[in-house]
Parts: sequence; C-alpha cells; structure tokens
Amino acid sequence: MKYLLLKHYRGGPAHFVDYGSMDQWTPEEVDAHIQYMRDFAARLEETGEYVGEQALAPEGTFVRYDGEGRPPVTDGPFAETKDLIAGWMIIDVESWDRAVELAGELSAAPGPRGEPIHEWLEVRPFLTEPPTVTE
Repeated sequence: MKYLLLKHYRGGPAHFVDYGSMDQWTPEEVDAHIQYMRDFAARLEETGEYVGEQALAPEGTFVRYDGEGRPPVTDGPFAETKDLIAGWMIIDVESWDRAVELAGELSAAPGPRGEPIHEWLEVRPFLTEPPTVTE
C-alpha cells in the first residue's frame, strides 16, 4: 500500500522545544537535517519502500472555483496558523503499522543542536478504489 507522509510546520509536542522553522537554524543544522532525510530515503530505496519526496516552500495560497466566467478565489498564505506543510514523502509498504513506524523514525530528524525535532507527520493512505456509494 502507498502512503503519503506530510511533514507539518507545527512544532513538536508541548513538552518538547519548538525549534522553529529552518530559516532560524544554522547552516550546519540545516545540512544535518537534509542529510538525515537523504539517508532515510536511500535506506527506503534499498528496501523498495521509497516512491518519492519533495520539500515545499512555506509560501502558498488556497484557491477555489468561484463560478462560470469568474476568476478563481484565492486566500492566504496562512503563516499564522502554523499548520503549513513543509514537504512530503510517498512510501510503498506492506502495512499501516510499517507506515506509522517509518513516520515515527522520520519525525526524529535532527534540528538545532542535533536534537530530534519530534516533527508531526500526517500519514495518509492512497485510495486504491473509488468509494462505494450506497443508497
């Protein structure tokens, strides 16, 4: 099964230090974090569990349709919500438990002072077939 791991800019649990965004880290701390991500992806490539990944810029805008002949409506960005997506990774694993295990490991990526940042990751399974509609 394929799962999407979404990395959120939310900080860690309340009892851990909020390490802030990477633009507040030293270049060495950013490099260590990125290398952890690369090493993690390389390990998953070896096991056949890696599909793809991409970091995302913090800027973004919500867009929606507003009716025939009208321009799309935009709203955002929402930096104040602290619930922006930092990036994503797609994995292909045997079970939900394995997906959760890998997300937990990815959450331990280092931040300032080399400490695990306890980053929140959202684990979302891919739809394998359209939902069934019952009347």
